[in-house]
Amino acid sequence: MPRFAPVCLCSLLVFAIQYFEVRAVNAEEAFTLSGEVQARCLKTLREGMKSDEFWPSIHAAEGLTLAGYGEEVRAYLEPKLPTEKDDQQRCGLARELVRAGDRDKARIMLDILAGDDPYGHVHAAESLYKVNEIGDGKAMKRAAKQTENMKLHLMACAALARAGNKKAMKQLRTRLTDDDAETRKIAAWILGRIGDETDLTQIRKNIETSPDALSRAYNEHSLAALGDADGLRALVANLQDIDPAIRTYAATFAGDAKQISVMPALIPLLDHENIDVRVRAAQSLMVLSQLSSP
Repeated sequence: MPRFAPVCLCSLLVFAIQYFEVRAVNAEEAFTLSGEVQARCLKTLREGMKSDEFWPSIHAAEGLTLAGYGEEVRAYLEPKLPTEKDDQQRCGLARELVRAGDRDKARIMLDILAGDDPYGHVHAAESLYKVNEIGDGKAMKRAAKQTENMKLHLMACAALARAGNKKAMKQLRTRLTDDDAETRKIAAWILGRIGDETDLTQIRKNIETSPDALSRAYNEHSLAALGDADGLRALVANLQDIDPAIRTYAATFAGDAKQISVMPALIPLLDHENIDVRVRAAQSLMVLSQLSSP
């Protein structure tokens, strides 16, 4: 059961109205995002991209690109890359530059993945998966073959599977039943985006064996992204969870689920105290507004 922060009766009433409104609205119905809310979303993303908090700033850059402002993202991030020495952060910058249209920057992530220093390997594989790039596939296949670093294995399999590698997809599905709960959680997170309805049964089972609320939320959000109604209801509830991490992932997956009906529940999160919650809510609102446009 999702945990809720103590709130006043008025706030509970507002959320209850929004929640049941979301449940009642058919996903195919149009929901028009007002110009004022769109302006707030863009303001949130632009301020987020210029934040001193690195990863929220990268997430905000992603949101701006998905909203159609890739040129603005490239102009802001490009000057940062030459002076960045941290390989993990270089992956973040390169990833968003690729997403924003500069495909040549994929070479940075591919070189980090193929390099001897393991520090940036996971970030490189994950970032390459997110922008659907594997280069010649050699370094990615090496990363997928090893299992000493399970997160690297999973992210490499994700990148390969997204590129059409059936063996890698089979490995991901095998990991849904792994003995390790963290492995199952990450596999569900990946398959929520690149899997299909055949993954629903196992992900539902994994909810029952989740060791904590965050792991449960990962599985619920993946169900929602795969079109499961119970998963969508859980995602909407998780938008009000006391844990900012759960709210952040719920806001992110709201866009992945492509459910226009969730939009009213995202709007209040634009005022959340946590920057990542605000940024991800703004991102999903902008993505969903494109789906709802005539």
